[in-house]
Amino acid sequence: MKNFFSRAHACRAKVLTVAMLALAAATPAAAWEPTKPVEFVIPAGTGGGADQMGRLLQGIVIKYKLMKEPLIVVNKSGGAGAEGFLAVKEAKGDPHKIIISLSNLFTTPMATGVPFNWKDMTPVAMLALDQFVLWTNADQPYKNASEYIAAAKAAGPNKFKMAGTGSKQEDQIITVALEKATGTKFIYVPFKGGGEVAVQLVGGHVNSTVNNPIEAVAQWRAGKLRALCVFDEERMPFKAKVTETQSWNDVPTCKEAGVPTKYTMLRGIFMPAGVTPEQRAFYVDLLTKIAATPDWKEYMEKGAFNPTFMTGEPFAKWLTEAEATHRTLMSEAGFLASSK
Repeated sequence: MKNFFSRAHACRAKVLTVAMLALAAATPAAAWEPTKPVEFVIPAGTGGGADQMGRLLQGIVIKYKLMKEPLIVVNKSGGAGAEGFLAVKEAKGDPHKIIISLSNLFTTPMATGVPFNWKDMTPVAMLALDQFVLWTNADQPYKNASEYIAAAKAAGPNKFKMAGTGSKQEDQIITVALEKATGTKFIYVPFKGGGEVAVQLVGGHVNSTVNNPIEAVAQWRAGKLRALCVFDEERMPFKAKVTETQSWNDVPTCKEAGVPTKYTMLRGIFMPAGVTPEQRAFYVDLLTKIAATPDWKEYMEKGAFNPTFMTGEPFAKWLTEAEATHRTLMSEAGFLASSK
């Protein structure tokens, strides 16, 4: 009898074990999520476009309680962003560190030779493409881009001043591309940030800028600046009036205005190399939720972004093509470190 009960107990235990294993197999493991604060690296200074976007993302996460752990913004702007990118490169396998990227992802290593490439990180998502607009002072007589370029050509080389943010970065690359496409030659004047660039143009210290919309919208709305054209293939989609007479959609593309030059800037999120697919999936899901909020959609319209959201293989393909484009632009401008 004792042996019978022992065998029965063993049988029940075996059945219970099998049932538990079956249940475990049927129940998916809990998805990965951060177990400590996440460091959010901004490879640029405070107040600029990348910093504004990064802090907005942080605010949306807090407002909608999208993460259990806090998202901590840290600015690492040294070396035109190299400090931030190298910090993420060195954090291989760390899922508690992310970085927002702009086109210095490509331009900084190409211009400086710093040992870094976007493939040293894990692409998570493209949040948007940032636009560039050709701006002039509203007191100047030029009503459109064609008139302004014609005046710059008539004045002769190095007579008109073009202000921009930084050297051998996006603004100067666009200026060189503009020169090559139109036969003009500007004096490029670098400043630390887009806000300062807009102030210089309002003050009449320079003739034009190629600032991002969000960095000059206040002065445009106030009637101090004139938006001549946007460096994109299509007009910006936002039709709500920003000034008394114009919406972003009313600004023609530079190609429409007779100035065949285009350039958009990446705003995307990366993680260190060596993270797991589950860890990356957490941030893809997080950013997808952020992009669906009214706060994000309002920010996209306010800043006149190209609201392109992209993940996975399409994003990796875009990065590969963008790197090649930047290498061509940097080479043509003489900005590659090897061409010094």
